Amino acid sequence: MGSRAHWPIGPFSWVRVTQETAHPQVVIYSQRVPRLLPTSLQRLFTLTRLQNSRKFHRLPPPVRGMIWMAIGGLLFSMLNTIARYFSMQMDPFEAQFLRYFCGLIVMLPLLWYQGIQAYLPNDWKGQFWRGGVHTIGLMFWFTALPHIPLADMTAIGFTGPIFIMLGAAWFLGERMRKDRWIAAVIGFTGVLLVVLPKLSGTGGWYNLVMLASSPVFAASFLITKHLTRTEKPGVIVMWQSITVTLFSLPLALMNWQQPTLWQWTGFMATGILGTIGHYSLTRAFSVADISATQSLRFLDLVWTTLWGFLVFGDLPSEWTWIGASVILVSTVWIARREGKRKEIPSPTNSAET
Repeated sequence: MGSRAHWPIGPFSWVRVTQETAHPQVVIYSQRVPRLLPTSLQRLFTLTRLQNSRKFHRLPPPVRGMIWMAIGGLLFSMLNTIARYFSMQMDPFEAQFLRYFCGLIVMLPLLWYQGIQAYLPNDWKGQFWRGGVHTIGLMFWFTALPHIPLADMTAIGFTGPIFIMLGAAWFLGERMRKDRWIAAVIGFTGVLLVVLPKLSGTGGWYNLVMLASSPVFAASFLITKHLTRTEKPGVIVMWQSITVTLFSLPLALMNWQQPTLWQWTGFMATGILGTIGHYSLTRAFSVADISATQSLRFLDLVWTTLWGFLVFGDLPSEWTWIGASVILVSTVWIARREGKRKEIPSPTNSAET
């Protein structure tokens, strides 16, 4: 069976790619709305987007997965900055609920446009398991978030790939190649250079609370990888918002305070960033092994260091920069290795739709 994908090529038209063979069949069709752009510009924009989509799909699956992972990392660094800003002003569990509730609101237009039937999951049990596990990880994460600088928070979270790769090899049967282990160890060494000087300093025991979230999130990501075998990325993202919102509501009501208009605006922004970010991660997991994409998560440290300085005035230490340099070396190295490897995805990894 082939897979189908839809991309907007302008405000008024969409591209549908039907990938039945090695050469996708592309069909262009328009929505029944007025065209605001001249026909010539519309055609030029359409052809440009179409050419870019074809080039992207010619890339090896591991490289496509890494690109999706890098996009998701950038979006989540922006989300974390906004979430930390507002979590300093309210109960962390209320912030957790509002972040996912607003994400659900953002996705409602898609539900209305495509219909409820398009978002009914094949694996109901898996969706709720993933939502419950992710909610537990978020409880640790939001509790520690107001007390730890963004760069340190991100560095601590980098212990997650170790748990993910171990779990992927153990539970999902993914092959653990030697170069992936080397990249993970080098990257984790860079993380230690960042984290160890801080464990007895800023944040105190909250560093350990943040660290406790890593294996829980790793379990959530492994469930996500399992769900990509039977579910579309959009379905997974939709049901994460639904389940986490449901599980977080009782926690939020315990110390609820009415959010201000500014806070609602900020959490709506996190909803948009989180929805697109989770979609990017899900696409990454659907086209490539988790082990191949996890090294790109180390780039998150660069983004959060930048946002932490611009928003909170956090100045990274020299150890942060040394660690980040080590991390980038491992990232570039594994990206080049995976790009040269001509892999044909298995059916479970070719579910990009």
